[in-house]
Amino acid sequence: MRKNGWIELVFHTLFILFILAPLVAVVVVSFTDKGYLSVPTDGPSLRWFKAIFQYPGFIDAFWTSLYLAFASASIAVAAAIPAAIAIGRYRFPGRESVTAVFMSPLMIPSVVMGVSFLRFFSEIGLSGTFIGITMAHVILVMPYALRLVLASVTGMPRDAEQAAETLGASRWTVFRRITLPLILPGIAGGWLLAFITSFDEVTMSIFVASPQTMTLPVRMYHHIAQTIDPLIASISTVLIVMTVVLMILLDRLYGLDRVLVGKG
Repeated sequence: MRKNGWIELVFHTLFILFILAPLVAVVVVSFTDKGYLSVPTDGPSLRWFKAIFQYPGFIDAFWTSLYLAFASASIAVAAAIPAAIAIGRYRFPGRESVTAVFMSPLMIPSVVMGVSFLRFFSEIGLSGTFIGITMAHVILVMPYALRLVLASVTGMPRDAEQAAETLGASRWTVFRRITLPLILPGIAGGWLLAFITSFDEVTMSIFVASPQTMTLPVRMYHHIAQTIDPLIASISTVLIVMTVVLMILLDRLYGLDRVLVGKG
């Protein structure tokens, strides 16, 4: 294997710095003691981290986003498993059309989806409800969950399943004892990606959220529209730290390569 030369190393270093620069800037600004966005020239301060607790709306919005992301990711993965098995293993009329329908949210602008969901939920009486926004997020994150689960199903050898069926195991037993464990990395990766996508969604959620179901990204958007202060930077820093801690825990307990890449 050829080692990277100095040109490749410089390029990779600049690329990593380009990715990390916005995150570092947000973290640095969050420690300022000024009432506006600035670098903490007088030393780090926890003023704006303490200010988070003075805004209970952000805390409520965080829990709403957490519940919403967990519910939508779980429902999407539960629907993606049978869909991936059907699409990946069987040939039937309209198979490509079914796949295209499941993947279509990736091609539809979030603004268009938001306006469509707003109109639809208003007609059926679910406008501004948690059920309505959960339904919208399930449709939004379904392609991410389906893609990873489908990749696991497609690349899984069927020898163990066929051997179990030959020995008299029922289809449910084969699925529970053999198929499900083999595609579990794809399921975990799809759930994680769906969770992150739902938690971070803002454009579509603006249209379907109400004051009672407002998510954290929507709450942050409305706060920025009204005022500009380091409070959003401090909240972003907390989310960055929580994400890093979660990634470390996943890597220690399960392995990020198994979750994100699908290695067994």
